[in-house]
Amino acid sequence: MCRFVIYKGTSPVQLSHLLTRPCHSIINQAFDSRLRLDHRRPINGDGFGVGWYDCMHDEELGCQPCIFTSVTPAWNNVNLVRLTEKIKSPLVFAHVRATTAGSLSLDNCHPWHFGKLMFMHNGGIAEFPKIKRRLQTYLSDELFNFVTGNTDSQWAFALFLSKFSTQELRQAMIETIASINEMTEAVNATEPSLMNFCVTDGESIIATRYINSRHDEAASLWFSSGTTFSEYADGGHYKMSKTDKRENIILIASEPLTFEKADWMEIRTNHMVVVTPKMNLLQVPIIDNYYVQPSDPEYGGRGIDFAAAKGFLSSRRDVNPIPETTPTETHSIAL
Repeated sequence: MCRFVIYKGTSPVQLSHLLTRPCHSIINQAFDSRLRLDHRRPINGDGFGVGWYDCMHDEELGCQPCIFTSVTPAWNNVNLVRLTEKIKSPLVFAHVRATTAGSLSLDNCHPWHFGKLMFMHNGGIAEFPKIKRRLQTYLSDELFNFVTGNTDSQWAFALFLSKFSTQELRQAMIETIASINEMTEAVNATEPSLMNFCVTDGESIIATRYINSRHDEAASLWFSSGTTFSEYADGGHYKMSKTDKRENIILIASEPLTFEKADWMEIRTNHMVVVTPKMNLLQVPIIDNYYVQPSDPEYGGRGIDFAAAKGFLSSRRDVNPIPETTPTETHSIAL
């Protein structure tokens, strides 16, 4: 069971305020989770990665993100602490890993990048060995050789790249999920796939909370937005503040980074979040065979046991999801 966090802001954040200083940062969650608890693998100690974009474009450096990964536990990596104190970025991806597929190696640490695109995944593709060969047939030689690891996640990124060559980010993500569904259905997968994918081109962000089931909840995913994200009390207690209607900061995370319930809203299952370059956040239903309409009797009846047993969801449902009358814009996309 893995987890990730995304930051996008109108001003760059010092990485330490996102990754190391908050008392419930993603690094602390890796060994002291309060919401998600995987009893099979109670800690995320199988490596980590952080990727970021430069504050200002530099022709010599290019537009691709910089990525730092390690197979050591994130909480025990002194180089990560040093880097977070000296780096600022307006767009950050961070991921901590507990191995479910693939070996312990740098090649298998999220996030990955291809050109200016950066990608990471939380979840798992059901019975991936049975569909791996077929997935590879979608790929050009360049994309086939791009994959250096042996996780379902990096192969999913390669599949996404094969769609992105002719589509925008959002449509490429829709087609990636549809192709994976088609392949797992063809082999009669015995359990659902959890596909919390996120991708960015350095300006826009796409993040999905998705499961190919009509009856189960997907792995948890939350967002928070406001004007400042800062420490309000000693001991790493942070909160999101809103001093006006502007959204200067957007955070997306597998588990909230603060203990302030009002700071966070739960993204609905089988929805996509789109963050635009102008800091608009859109929540988009992914309309396919696994989407349940609000008017359907099945709506609101998804079970939590599947995702909770794998450590992707709390076994308690004491936080309300985003209501249908959300302040974020909502659009529908059909597969």
